[in-house]
Amino acid sequence: MAQSAEPRALDRERKTVRFGMDPESGRLALGSWQIPMPRSRAGRIVIGATLITCGTLGFLPVLGFWMLPLGILVLSHDLHFVRRRRRKTVVWWQRRRQAREDNR
Repeated sequence: MAQSAEPRALDRERKTVRFGMDPESGRLALGSWQIPMPRSRAGRIVIGATLITCGTLGFLPVLGFWMLPLGILVLSHDLHFVRRRRRKTVVWWQRRRQAREDNR
């Protein structure tokens, strides 16, 4: 039997989401990686807060500063004030990057 093109289109559509929570699958998309996240809001908040807390201890072995942006990304899915700050930061960063490219 021939496979329909619809599931492939959905897969391609999901792959365009580079960073953030995929609302359909409940997974955290980080580039080409997808990490399963709990469906409960409390579980995601605990994971995000833990990542941020451990990220502040990034100078220790095993823990790292990479946990900070990941924790913010997880928390921004559920907490509107974190989501607003993250969006403002992304807009600021893109404008800054564009200004540097224009100056070259």
